[in-house]
Amino acid sequence: MLWETLSATRDLGRLHELASVLARYGFGELIRRLGLARLLERAGRVVSLERINDLVALPPPERVRRAMEEMGPCFVKLGQVLATRVDLFAPEWIAEFEKLQNRVPAVPFAQVREQLKADLGAPPEQVFAAFDPEPIAAASIAQVYRAQLHDGSTVAVKVRRPGIKPLVDADMRLLQRLAASIESESLELARYQPRALVRQLQSSLGLEMDLAAECRHAERIAAAFADEPALVVPAVHWQWTGERINVQQFVDGIPLSDLAAIQAAGGNCPGIARLGAQVELRMLFIDGFFHADPHPGNVFWLPGDRLALIDYGMVGRLSDVRRGQMVELLDALVRRDPGPVAEVLLDWAVDDRVDADALTQQVEAFIDRYHGVPLKELHLGTMIGEITGLLREHRVALPPDLAMMVKVLVTLEGIGRRFDPDFDMASEAAPFLQRAMLARYSPRALARRGRRAVGDTLGLLSSLPTELRHLLREARRGRMNVNLDVERLEKFGQRVEHSANRLAMSALVAALIVGSSIVMTVPGGPTFLGLPFFGLLGFVGAMLGSFWLLYSIWRSGGGR
Repeated sequence: MLWETLSATRDLGRLHELASVLARYGFGELIRRLGLARLLERAGRVVSLERINDLVALPPPERVRRAMEEMGPCFVKLGQVLATRVDLFAPEWIAEFEKLQNRVPAVPFAQVREQLKADLGAPPEQVFAAFDPEPIAAASIAQVYRAQLHDGSTVAVKVRRPGIKPLVDADMRLLQRLAASIESESLELARYQPRALVRQLQSSLGLEMDLAAECRHAERIAAAFADEPALVVPAVHWQWTGERINVQQFVDGIPLSDLAAIQAAGGNCPGIARLGAQVELRMLFIDGFFHADPHPGNVFWLPGDRLALIDYGMVGRLSDVRRGQMVELLDALVRRDPGPVAEVLLDWAVDDRVDADALTQQVEAFIDRYHGVPLKELHLGTMIGEITGLLREHRVALPPDLAMMVKVLVTLEGIGRRFDPDFDMASEAAPFLQRAMLARYSPRALARRGRRAVGDTLGLLSSLPTELRHLLREARRGRMNVNLDVERLEKFGQRVEHSANRLAMSALVAALIVGSSIVMTVPGGPTFLGLPFFGLLGFVGAMLGSFWLLYSIWRSGGGR
């Protein structure tokens, strides 16, 4: 396995920590299968595979979530990414992953102060008129403090945790090796696209580690909604903002997680539900750039029934192609048309073994259940949840960008129905879907795609004679090669060869035992200790062969 060739010995200490956490939660078999225990033993680090019975008694989703919390920021973030993969994990797993909201103990201010001083160019007490050393929020990547500027305005100062970057870099190197190993060793787990998940995690973490990037995202969304006074995006103070720190306008509102407080303050809950949905739907279907973590703790109610959106570390981007696919899917769901739904799902299938006919039939049966149901009674989030259930059943994995979008839509409907039991997500989405469809097939969009297609075609035709000439020249010289990637086939051949060697040795041992038993019954010939010498020699050979077989099976991990 790839772990056997691990050369970055600087990561072995971290690997030992992670393996110890997994063992405590009862994942010792996983450690053995990945070859981690053997690797660490060779490096002089022994992992105790002893598990804690109280932890092992917990349900598997909860054990995984708690282990991720202990393993640190990369794995907390990985859990948050997995929480978006409703196409891969059942609801009970998604529910546990959603609990990974980065709530961790804060780093003591004495450690943060030195980093703040370096980034601000002076102690925080001098830069700000007032600075509260008690954090108002603490997450695995950063923590937030409240301060006051000399002009009297209140700001939120977000600071990256000191010393977190080396830890994240080490974890990402280990996760990349783990993903590559899983994808090459297990066809069953390869359908979860572990390397794509790690790339998604790396991209998300890279953005969250750069606190200035979060502010650029905020300003991009603020510019897109400049015509929407009901949405408040915190202003950025760029003179104190950098990779490890950002300073933004402090939002003094009520989080949507506190519904009772909003009702007590006189908030119009149905209006809030519609405003939140319209803002996010516009980001998704019109702009293609959206806030990807709109959980109730990141959205605040402000007087005048305005909404403030904070924490732009996790954002999503949708290309025109992806947006078009999602618009077609949702539009077909709203219209109860099974054909386009099945076509889009099959376009997403990366596994050629997907049974297209069975998937189409199930989609038709699913859509038929909603025939005649009034639009306002359609639960779009529920329908999307059922569609993702079909994806899991047929082992169709959503592209990572669309998985994030699906999760946002499901979250939106959940928040909307919490604020307004009569909230109609399908009706809210319909105008945006129609607008997106019209924009997709507008004369300007068709002309733009046509120009691009013509340009690509002309480029291909102009290069075709040169490419054909080169191909024929190589063929005449006998240098035309066909390269096939047979890495898995080679490994399979090696395993077959090992198995054949064991079978041959087993047959030889059996023959020695049978032959020696016959020789022992034949009188005459040399003896040793009163026993026929050749018969005794055969039994010794059979015993040595048996020891070799047992050792070979043990070295390979129990015969796997």
